Amino acid sequence: MKTSTLILFIIALLTCNISNSQSIQKGFTIIPLGVKGGLDESNLSAYLVKANGAEQYICLDAGTIYAGLEKAAISNYFSPLQNATEIQQKFINSYFISHGHLDHTAGLVMNSPGDGFKKNIYAIPSVIDVLKSSQFSSKSWSNFANEGDKPIIGKYQYQYLVPEKEIEVSAAGVSVTPFVLSHVKPYESTAFLVRNHSDYLLYLGDTGPDEVEQSNQLSNLWKYIAPLIQQKQLKSIFIEVSFSNKVADGSLYGHLTPNWLMKEMNKLHQLVGDHLKEVSIMVTHIKPCENCETTIKDEILKANTLGLNLYFPKQGKLIQQ
Repeated sequence: MKTSTLILFIIALLTCNISNSQSIQKGFTIIPLGVKGGLDESNLSAYLVKANGAEQYICLDAGTIYAGLEKAAISNYFSPLQNATEIQQKFINSYFISHGHLDHTAGLVMNSPGDGFKKNIYAIPSVIDVLKSSQFSSKSWSNFANEGDKPIIGKYQYQYLVPEKEIEVSAAGVSVTPFVLSHVKPYESTAFLVRNHSDYLLYLGDTGPDEVEQSNQLSNLWKYIAPLIQQKQLKSIFIEVSFSNKVADGSLYGHLTPNWLMKEMNKLHQLVGDHLKEVSIMVTHIKPCENCETTIKDEILKANTLGLNLYFPKQGKLIQQ
């Protein structure tokens, strides 16, 4: 190869690499496929997340898939595709499941026949045990995963997460660190800290308050993320509030109320001060009973003495951070 040709080849290769690296930008694109807890099977916890500029998404929980993708498709977020099944096949790279309850897994299970092959399901071991025994099981459904009851279809590959150990999903431009949460102790749920370069978002699956759960899981999580808030790297916290303040502690079953949310946020505020006001607090998993949503929102807003930036995500509505 002539010297001039070799130089042109090297320049072209470097240009290609620079172009690829620049396609991933700071921040996140988030599309809620479902935002509620329980009852409404068309709108259950599931959040698509990717680095800005990446093509594919990870899905944080998967209570609702099809109905959420249909709503998102109307806004042309996946143009030119409009078919929910095709969007799921092409744009959802992998699933991160916080725990095995149906309002966080039903969409994945029900839509598995039409999904693409060889996708990963990431979860801590106790959650994968639930998926194997009661979700992708011949007793309740076909086993589309790679472990468990026979016949094994093998469409999904279980990936066992290690708490506080980061893993990378390059197709979505993000890395994810799991943290164990208490959800009706000793049942485990998970929080996922998602990173794109130096930007972060935190998604919590169902969790009870430390005081009720007799746990320190949330306190440990707040200590971990405190430096990220102080350095203005944490963009948002997605955290559940399932019940109104009328529900007694003994009937929470591993969930938060507006009062308990603010008690936990006060703990975090003690660690980071008014830096917490720069973080978007995304309230998720509100139970859709009669007047519950209005009551819970009113209670949260009245209890917000810290002046937090509170948001209530809507199904199919883009969030850009």
